[in-house]
Amino acid sequence: MDVISTAKVSKGERFDFWRELNSKLWGIHDLRCDPRWEGAFRAKVGICEFGSVQATLMTTTPHSVYQAPKLTRQADPEVFKLSCFVRGSGVVTQDGQCAEYRVGDLRLYDTSRSFAGEFAPDIPMSQLLHLRFPRSLLPLPVGELRKLGAIRLEGAEGVGALSSQFLLHLARHMHELSPSDAERLSALTVDVLTVALAHALDVQGVVPPHARRRALMAQIHAFIRENLGDAHLAPDMIAAAHHISLRYLHGLFHQDGHTVAGWIRQCRLEQCRRELAESRLSRRPINAIAARWGFSSPAHFSQVFRNVYGLSPRDFRRQCAAASAE
Repeated sequence: MDVISTAKVSKGERFDFWRELNSKLWGIHDLRCDPRWEGAFRAKVGICEFGSVQATLMTTTPHSVYQAPKLTRQADPEVFKLSCFVRGSGVVTQDGQCAEYRVGDLRLYDTSRSFAGEFAPDIPMSQLLHLRFPRSLLPLPVGELRKLGAIRLEGAEGVGALSSQFLLHLARHMHELSPSDAERLSALTVDVLTVALAHALDVQGVVPPHARRRALMAQIHAFIRENLGDAHLAPDMIAAAHHISLRYLHGLFHQDGHTVAGWIRQCRLEQCRRELAESRLSRRPINAIAARWGFSSPAHFSQVFRNVYGLSPRDFRRQCAAASAE
């Protein structure tokens, strides 16, 4: 992921720098910042390409964004943009309707239509995930999609919540993605968005079955990763959260050559292994790390870890510490 920041730009030039960068990444907009805050303006953006989908993770102090009609005519009419707040909140006005967006809420932008957006002025730093992609990637009627321009897709419940979990997980781990991860996530991201938008428009029937299945699996994986620390995370809990039968859930994982319990265990072990390898966490007790990621029995954790990695957690930590020292 490439990161661009205002940190090394002089304070008096930071907002102008951000305005120019904004136009390169998302098109020409009119950016404004309260003169009282402009001297303390700070922002950075991480950029990752998922095939045809450009993902940008923006962290910024409060300011406003306008796309007036004269600027709209210069926008690419074949491009959509979807936003999701990772931290903070904001307000968007389009077609005379105003809506507040909070963490997890989704909003689809038609870049060829004017709008106004403002980050909450009482929140020092907000973070927003932007996904920019060609309209042609969505197998949904363009006329129907235009209806979503002023609608907030709530991230607190239903399909919106499942899609939100996927996108929030993506945002929090963008910096860890390899080029192969990014390529794989391109299709998954489009599938998840397609299902969420089709549900909002009540046109689920136009979504191809393979896209529905991949989107569901992506949402299930994100749900599991977000709940790994819950020692009670189990197949019945996952099935209930996604409104599917336990049998269907097991069938989905079987098609990919996994079991639900095995996949949960694998994810937990990966997180434990990552923390055991970090020198800054060397004083954190091994049992505390195991418990943090859902292993309630230290003895069971030690045995499972040894079976998978060939070393006890303690020996693995020592090995990593020695390698780091060298």
